[in-house]
Amino acid sequence: MRRPHWPRRVFAQLLLGQTVVTLGVTALTAGLLLAPVSHELDRNAMDRALSIALATAADETIARAAAERDSATAQRNAEQIRVATHASFVVVTDAAGLRLSHTDPARIGQRVSTDPGPALNGRSVTAIEHGTLGRTARGKVPLRLADGRIVGEVSVGISDRSIRGQLLGMTDGIALCAGTGLVVGTAATLLLARRLKRRTHNIAVADISALLIEREAMLHGIREGVVALDARGRIRLANDEARRLLALPEDCTGRPVDEVLPPGRPADVLAGRVTGADLPAVRGEQVLLMNRMATADGGAVTTLRDRTELESLVRELDHTRSLTEALRAQDHEHANRLHTLLGLLELGLHDQAAQYLCEESGTQAAVAARIAEQVQDPHVAALLAGKTAVAAERGARLTVTHHSHLPDAVADARMLAAVLGNLLDNALESTARSVEVALRADGPRLRLTVSDDGPGVPPELRDRVFEEGWSSKQAPAHRPRGLGLPLVRRQVERAGGSVTVGRSATGGAEFTVLLPEALLTAPPTGHPDAGPPAPASRPAALRSVPGPPAGHPHHPHRPDQPAGAPR
Repeated sequence: MRRPHWPRRVFAQLLLGQTVVTLGVTALTAGLLLAPVSHELDRNAMDRALSIALATAADETIARAAAERDSATAQRNAEQIRVATHASFVVVTDAAGLRLSHTDPARIGQRVSTDPGPALNGRSVTAIEHGTLGRTARGKVPLRLADGRIVGEVSVGISDRSIRGQLLGMTDGIALCAGTGLVVGTAATLLLARRLKRRTHNIAVADISALLIEREAMLHGIREGVVALDARGRIRLANDEARRLLALPEDCTGRPVDEVLPPGRPADVLAGRVTGADLPAVRGEQVLLMNRMATADGGAVTTLRDRTELESLVRELDHTRSLTEALRAQDHEHANRLHTLLGLLELGLHDQAAQYLCEESGTQAAVAARIAEQVQDPHVAALLAGKTAVAAERGARLTVTHHSHLPDAVADARMLAAVLGNLLDNALESTARSVEVALRADGPRLRLTVSDDGPGVPPELRDRVFEEGWSSKQAPAHRPRGLGLPLVRRQVERAGGSVTVGRSATGGAEFTVLLPEALLTAPPTGHPDAGPPAPASRPAALRSVPGPPAGHPHHPHRPDQPAGAPR
């Protein structure tokens, strides 16, 4: 025989358990209600018996019969009272406790079955006692003559059957109330169970535990951050990756977003103040991609993806693509130059060919030499040389101001190159035809300025250009825009500096970066018009650029040839 199993479904367990509880509570309530009712009925019966006994003792005929031991008179009068009051018995005794009256005449003359002492001593007594007629509620009083002398007692009893009959008469009403409560409770339990069945999708209790374990393993095992908010904007759940990416405190659960995150793009996206798909945001050194989806209960779930490494790779890909395009253009331009030189040689114009060769090589050498003289840090110099070629390919002109100078003592050359590269990319993408870079060192302090002649930045938008995800340009397909300038500001502020944007002398945008501790040693000082000091060393890649001989009209050190002049 198979043993019955406890239901596996949540709603079935709730229905069965709640029904048992309702039944138990109803039975307990009925029992608790009947107990005081039974006690009250006993007390009323004893009071009634005492009242009958007092009325009987007030009859002088019965008192004289007790004094004279006239059992016939006592029996006759006692039975009349018993019949009239519907009492179970009315017993009159003499001063010795012998019966003078009884419902069973054979018991007359016998001693009463219960102690007559208290009544014969002058005290009235009520009690529930067991006598010859069974369990009864009794009232006993002394029987006195007119002069006050006690000549016996009167004992009146109310049968237990009479009391139980009253209780049974009340039981029907109590049972009806209990049954009604049981039916209502069962119906409410059934409705609750059906609602719970819909909410839990009729899953088993064991499945809930398994789902919880699987959810915890999934949330804390995936490489994407997940943050769940309730309808009041408080964090309900945050997995390990979300805590790492957003630097959330351990006690973030149950707290509002604005309480655990500083003002910025991540807090705005989580709180729903900024909406959209694949929203870029910067948190510390992390570049994040955020998506927020509202839930049916008024809350929201936000996912975060770490795009820091991918963004770095995309930027390197952009730089590589730009350099590739520049090299392709240079290759095409170099082929044209070779064809021109070949034509001059075939025509016998040897002097013109030599002059043409010196002009072309001198222009390139002049750009590299000028940058190397002014910018002695190899990382920044190589960046400027590469961006000069990219600008020329785009039909723009990138120049370094005459008074610019950067010694080979940069504390964080990679950071400076990243800041300068982002500012140059922003300038070259703004359809500018001319971009100018100024680098001025003053002790450990460095001032970097990048200006262009593009459309510029309106005053009302100069704060927004540093917000994550905001851009005035169309975003390419491979990555979102609006990350370069926010990264610039974070890198500069992390170094203790500042970055501002204004209007350049040519009407475009001018970005100014101030870094108070950018240099390890103070550069040598001199008169501003004397030009930058001669570099102690020059990057090998720039020193190796060939040029025309000294004294040639196109020597690299011609003062009228600016760095970055278009070829």
